[in-house]
Amino acid sequence: MGKLLSFVSDLSVFILDDDPSVRETLVLLLKIEGYAAQGFGDGTSFLEAVRNASPACVILDLNLPGDSGFDVLRRLADQRVTAPILVISGAADISMAVAAMKYGALDFLEKPFSSDVIIERVRAAVKVWREARGSERDGFANFPGRHLLTGREREVLSQVARGASNKEAGRRLGISPRTVEVHRARIMDKLGAKNTADLIRIVFSEGSAWRGLSAS
Repeated sequence: MGKLLSFVSDLSVFILDDDPSVRETLVLLLKIEGYAAQGFGDGTSFLEAVRNASPACVILDLNLPGDSGFDVLRRLADQRVTAPILVISGAADISMAVAAMKYGALDFLEKPFSSDVIIERVRAAVKVWREARGSERDGFANFPGRHLLTGREREVLSQVARGASNKEAGRRLGISPRTVEVHRARIMDKLGAKNTADLIRIVFSEGSAWRGLSAS
């Protein structure tokens, strides 16, 4: 039974969009693809569900009544939710995309988008989530400042600890080497590391941190 619950969790996708037609279409589309999709029309019910479950991916509309999508993003960051977040918006610009990424969004999609595109992005997001979970199971232990990092920053740090270059890390995480470089700089700043060697020393400061990474 435990294995079944874990499998379902790997396929769980939460959708927050106040437009019923968009929400219901996405739920139906993802269910056809085999995902356990759930739709929410407001931030309150969505955040309550997130507190009681661990989705493998979140699709979040920025343009919501009441609490905005950015408010929800901040709440997710405060709750240290590690699920990859795909942000969607019908009225977007570059500054909104940058701000969404700053709050931990994995990707930004402008409406309208094709079913093929959203399915591709969800698959990539779930893959990122599974790889991150695998890193934790391999011994991703606590170290000073770990709580300061976003889910994406922990994923990048995991690759750095394995000795991956920016290009290699980007390929594994589905992002550009430049994005990896930006995340890497933020990680070093948050952890107070002067260079890569100093960063690795901080990560392994607990002694038992990240056991088994060398085998990856």
